Amino acid sequence: MTASSAPSKRLLAGGLGAFAVAEVVAGLAIAAAIGLSWPELVDAFVVTNGLMGLTFGLCGAVIAWHRPSNPIGWLFIADGIGHATTAFGGPLAVALPDGSTIQRLTVTVALAAWPWSIGLFLPLALLLFPTGHLLSPRWRWAAIGIIATAPLFVLEMVGSGDTLTPGTSSGYLTIPSYDELQPLWTVTEARDLVAILIAVVCLLIRYRRADEMGRRQLLWLVLATVIALLFVTPWSFVAGTPIFVLLTIPLIPIAVAVAIVRYQLLDIRLVVSRALTWALLSLVAIGAYSALAALLGTLISSHVGRSAAITVLLALILAPILPRLQSLVDRALYGDRRDPARVASRVGEQLSAGARTAARTGARAGSGAGAGEQLTAGLPGVVAAIRAALRFPYVGLIVDNTTVATDGTPPQTVVPLELEYGGRVVGALEVGLRSGESTVSSTDRDVLALVAVPLAAAVHATRLSTELQSSREKLVSAREEERRRIRRDLHDGLGPTLTGVAFTADAAANLVSTDPVKAGDLLATLRADTRTAIADVRRLVDNLRPPALDELGLVGALRQRADQLSFRADGAAVQVEVSADGLPALPAALEVAAYRIATEALNNVVKHSHATIAVLALRCGPDLEVEVTDNGPPNGAWRPGVGLQAMHDRATELGGHVEAGPTPTGGKVQAHFPLEPR
Repeated sequence: MTASSAPSKRLLAGGLGAFAVAEVVAGLAIAAAIGLSWPELVDAFVVTNGLMGLTFGLCGAVIAWHRPSNPIGWLFIADGIGHATTAFGGPLAVALPDGSTIQRLTVTVALAAWPWSIGLFLPLALLLFPTGHLLSPRWRWAAIGIIATAPLFVLEMVGSGDTLTPGTSSGYLTIPSYDELQPLWTVTEARDLVAILIAVVCLLIRYRRADEMGRRQLLWLVLATVIALLFVTPWSFVAGTPIFVLLTIPLIPIAVAVAIVRYQLLDIRLVVSRALTWALLSLVAIGAYSALAALLGTLISSHVGRSAAITVLLALILAPILPRLQSLVDRALYGDRRDPARVASRVGEQLSAGARTAARTGARAGSGAGAGEQLTAGLPGVVAAIRAALRFPYVGLIVDNTTVATDGTPPQTVVPLELEYGGRVVGALEVGLRSGESTVSSTDRDVLALVAVPLAAAVHATRLSTELQSSREKLVSAREEERRRIRRDLHDGLGPTLTGVAFTADAAANLVSTDPVKAGDLLATLRADTRTAIADVRRLVDNLRPPALDELGLVGALRQRADQLSFRADGAAVQVEVSADGLPALPAALEVAAYRIATEALNNVVKHSHATIAVLALRCGPDLEVEVTDNGPPNGAWRPGVGLQAMHDRATELGGHVEAGPTPTGGKVQAHFPLEPR
């Protein structure tokens, strides 16, 4: 369909819909003018055909206006015009001269108009719903059969010789031997019902194969079609059925229009819930009434007394049944949202199962290795349990902007709900809204708030487990790097030196008796190499842990280092003050980290800051704070280098952090380390 043809098709749809409305209005105006009574209008099918003409015509026009390429709208317009033509022809035939050609022609057209609507346009539209295409090529034969057999129903209605209203002549196509063809007409009636049933079967198959949006559309039509069938079927086969049962047929075009154009207008699940509850309760009421009538008929002779007794007993029976029926239907459509404890129990079971799996895997892996992955692997079961318990079309779990678990197919509208633990947002639970819902209802939100507490705790535990595993991996990597460095220092530095010492000692021993002078020179070299080896050993030991920490403690070692850094490279003096009173005994790793960061900061002051005063302060409260300040140039430019990165790495290894940079009064380096509870 081109862009230019769309407006013309919309205008055509609007015009045809208006034509159907005009026919109905004209028919009612003629009926009022000639004085037809309401019972006469009902018996002549003017009321039913008029209402169907209005609903099919207007709903078809709406569908064709919004979806010009969908043939369902045009089929409904044709259906509406057929019914409207019959509604217009009845009063018009009464107003025309009896027996005249124009009257008989009007009756013929009016009798032939509406059967096409019921026998062809309606079942064909249902067969094409909602896309306008057949379910598959195999359904082409069903469509061909409906089209090919539709004239039989038209022939039955036109050939019966019936009149539209009492006092008018019959049409031109009356069949003389009509009564002798009664078996054919019975087959024709059955044919109409089979055509509708084929369309209903097609709708049910589409429902099973459809996605969430398609099911929302189909549920509207399935509900309307089933209701119409329940009322119209007795009218086709049971004599004396009230004609007003035909007024259920307009539910079908209304449902189709809503499904195609505005399928999210209402919560169709809620509509189905109430309809099913009403239907079940009606069946229970009818059954109970029949049983009580049969039982009390032998006990109470008076009809009035029997009816009163039945009414009282029926009310007593149905009073407790109604809420139970509603609860059963609501559970089928909305799950256990009325029973939050049950939902929480199902989620708790999944969390426990995931924890047991993580524990078994951690025991096999050793020291909890892989536990984070196993906890994460257990979260899909929790998400599936939430979706199954509340009948949501989709539920997803988002952690650190990553989807870690999903269940179902995301609909058009997905609402995120934050998961909080300890005042922090640890993730989000994405919930796909049911059909017709624009937001999460208060009932659903209360249930989700209840299950969010253990779910947030599980997400937090998963994150901690993952961070713990990552920390262990970093520690192992750091330990291996340290071993590699020590091996390299021993192999490349101390090893060759000691090898040279051994060779020199052997040579000196060989020359002691033959060349004492040369042996003496070798011994001097031997002493120098030995001192070098001793210096290398001390350097290695100092890199492992500064010996001053063991000899003087943290504060004493820092004061010693401050004295050694009292002069800059240009010879200018730097006054370094150390303030550290009342420090408790600290873990060895914390002492080393504090010492390294403090000395690195002081080295930077001496080398780069052009300061004359530096203050090193150590304070111990909830955290250990190491602070180095200087009176260097204010707001100077700091270039991050290897030293600053080393400070950050040392602090992070122990769960701390470092802040470094220029200030209005000079440079500042501040490190914080958490202390274990004492």
